[in-house]
Amino acid sequence: MHTVYLSLGSNLGDRRRNLEEAIRLLRERGLEVARASRVYETEPQDVREQPWFLNMVVEAETRMFPLQLLHEIQRVERRLGRRRVVAKGPRTIDIDILLFGGSVVSTEELVIPHPRMAARRFVLEPLAELAPALRHPATRESVAEMLEHVRGQAVRVLEWRASLATPVFRTS
Repeated sequence: MHTVYLSLGSNLGDRRRNLEEAIRLLRERGLEVARASRVYETEPQDVREQPWFLNMVVEAETRMFPLQLLHEIQRVERRLGRRRVVAKGPRTIDIDILLFGGSVVSTEELVIPHPRMAARRFVLEPLAELAPALRHPATRESVAEMLEHVRGQAVRVLEWRASLATPVFRTS
């Protein structure tokens, strides 16, 4: 089993429901979601003229290989209405693989650790909640140390947490 950390974000439609449904669908596809951070409301970073996001991080266990996981994530995103129209634009759901055990992956299709995670407070804040001492496999910097460099970005923690108690019905 591999421990993975995934970032989930939504800024279109029912943002809370999108996060909950993404977790449910990931679990249906064989991810064993062990823990989830609180949910954070965050300002858009690259394309500023769009609604604020709800973001969170989940820790999960998987038997999949990195590219298999990516393809399952993309299926979940499509099922939840994700359309890649504007780069870094509004979306019903965005799921990124932040870390995959201690692996470093660099292919045309996938890069792990996520190449922009160290510059994104909306990723590091919830990740630090789950694993502050976890180290980036390439830079060896801890999540808590990376977070210190991005304190200026606006995030607001919400009292709401996504449920991990959602029943899972496996599909064959």
